[in-house]
Amino acid sequence: MKVYQTQDIRDIAIIGGNRTGKTTLAEAMAFHGGVISRRGTVEDKNTLSDYREVELERQQSIQSSVIYSEFENVKFNMIDCPGFDDFVGEVIGALRVADAALMVINAQNGVDVGAENQWRWTKRMHKPVMFVINQLDHEKANFDETLHELKQYFGNSVMPLQYPVNAGVGFDSVIDLLQMKLLKFPVGGGKMIVEDIPASEQEKAEELHSALIECAAENDEALMDKFFEEGTLSEEEMVKGLKLGVMNRGTFPVICISAKNDQGVDRMMQIVKGNCPNPAEALPVKTTNGNELHCDSTKPTVAYVFKSAVEQHLGDVAFMKVYDGEMTQAMDLVNSNTGTKERISQLIAFAGRNRETVDKVCAGDIVATIKLKGTGASQTLSKSGDVIVEKTIYPDPKFRTAVRAKNSSEDEKLGAVLNDIRKTDLTFLVEQSKELKQVIISGQGEQHLNIIKWMIEKLNKIEIEYYAPKIPYRETITKAAEDMYRHKKQSGGSGQFGEVWMMIEPYYEGMPNQTKYPIRDTQSYDLPWGGKLIYNNCIVGGAIDARFMPAILKGIMEKMEEGPLTGSYARDIVVNIFDGKMHPVDSNELAFKLAGRNAFRQAFKKANPKILEPIYEVEIFVPSENMGAVMTDLAGRRGMPLGSESDGEYQTIRARVPLAEMNKYSTTLSSISSGRASYEMHFAEYQAVPADVQAAVIKKYEEENKEEE
Repeated sequence: MKVYQTQDIRDIAIIGGNRTGKTTLAEAMAFHGGVISRRGTVEDKNTLSDYREVELERQQSIQSSVIYSEFENVKFNMIDCPGFDDFVGEVIGALRVADAALMVINAQNGVDVGAENQWRWTKRMHKPVMFVINQLDHEKANFDETLHELKQYFGNSVMPLQYPVNAGVGFDSVIDLLQMKLLKFPVGGGKMIVEDIPASEQEKAEELHSALIECAAENDEALMDKFFEEGTLSEEEMVKGLKLGVMNRGTFPVICISAKNDQGVDRMMQIVKGNCPNPAEALPVKTTNGNELHCDSTKPTVAYVFKSAVEQHLGDVAFMKVYDGEMTQAMDLVNSNTGTKERISQLIAFAGRNRETVDKVCAGDIVATIKLKGTGASQTLSKSGDVIVEKTIYPDPKFRTAVRAKNSSEDEKLGAVLNDIRKTDLTFLVEQSKELKQVIISGQGEQHLNIIKWMIEKLNKIEIEYYAPKIPYRETITKAAEDMYRHKKQSGGSGQFGEVWMMIEPYYEGMPNQTKYPIRDTQSYDLPWGGKLIYNNCIVGGAIDARFMPAILKGIMEKMEEGPLTGSYARDIVVNIFDGKMHPVDSNELAFKLAGRNAFRQAFKKANPKILEPIYEVEIFVPSENMGAVMTDLAGRRGMPLGSESDGEYQTIRARVPLAEMNKYSTTLSSISSGRASYEMHFAEYQAVPADVQAAVIKKYEEENKEEE
């Protein structure tokens, strides 16, 4: 492969809903670039993109696939993305390094939930979008209705560059509004035939052509002046204006194809080449120190790893985009995030399952390498070691479950596998919760975690089970209380003796000193799990020697780590040690630790204790017609609405909901909205649970655990 300069590169994400033909389109684009000599099909399980075992079994994309194609002296770097929202992390990673997106729409079904969800990410990341209406050869294809839906959902800036003459069975012709010609595409590919527009289509074509000219002119002042003077623009001028519109998201062109029959794909690639920005023209990427990178090959090398994967026969692979400079084999770079030195042993151009070694790539190109020592996704490699590209922001997890190996002897092996998956999937989180005594995994939805389970069981041969995760409650008190505990044990030889009297009271920010006992010493602790512990030594007259005070504190802290009500962490408590007794022989640190622990437990239960639960702020994006059902469901989850606002055909609902009520919410929301609604959730605060909920939680805990005496 030759070395492509920045201006001759197009970095394109292929996005859209499930079953729209993205993988088939990527296959056709690779075929037109000579990367493959024969197109594979999803049904035959021989495409470049879907080559992983899980994808072959399910006949759907699970991970994004990087594929290159060389077409008319331009290198296309395509990233074929999954359609299901559960795998949105792959879409976000692809959009991060893509300079434009091809949104594939099924002409039978129109705008689907995948398109709606992924459109929102292109909007957030300000990425140019072209719509590709696919499957126009299907008997139920309806171009006019699909175009209407595109405008309805995405606005009047959606502009057709083509429209089909004979959509449906037998489709082979479109009117190209840029060239103002009839284009015929032989079934199965082949050279397109260019003809004059037939008289029956002339009026419609001229009307749409005029609208396109006006749209192109609006994006450039000089073009607008010429349009006012002459009333028209040349094809070259239209392309210039449309490209400006595409780049600033002012225009969203529509192209017509049948990827399965390879019809219109070559013309689509010509349009992408002319209307999508090259990397130097695209929006610059920002660094952590506030600078911008503009894909300049003359500057020192900077590359950003946007995806990590484990590939058969290759091992760990890092996919990266070169943002500045050039990259060559055997080049030494520095991981700017960690300071680790890395050698680029190989440069690989990926075409899905096919790979080609290259010697050098320039700024703007996408390439892969292997055998990096410690560089993963969202990290930067640079020549200087002091340039760090801003990390990609992924959505917080929405679906959590506890997991364990069916054979407990494989727990350690399972932990290692889960951590390896986390390295390649940044929307997947793993937590070994000391508090809950569970391994908690979190992802973007139930299907996401089901795929993780499939991979662990099929590829790593570890049988696992998912079960209900516990809720990380917190425990606190609402009034002051006193109690004492005497620990006395005699079993031959020296015994154990320690007696502790304490008063506990609730802590709150800015509280005055309320204790009725004189304070000799105060220690304040910010607890690792949130909240505070204030530990006051109020001992007078030497009732307890100062050397035993740390042991009492240790016993209290142990019980705060396993709260008296539910075993959850306790927080926001003032402890006053005001009296006690010692024995000249039998008193020791262990005795006072146990006395402190048990005195705290007893006092805690007298202090009108409360359980606090984590509250999450939830933002739900839902079709207007489903808003009532969603609000009703939230009410049943003890949700507190914060407000809503309209966004076209959708409503954005904001609410606060207890984490305990969010179990499997993604599945419920999908059922309510036929998959069209989506949501994000972020931790907000801890709040006291209602009395009936508290009673149920305590009862359940007491049934499962015997209180230590």
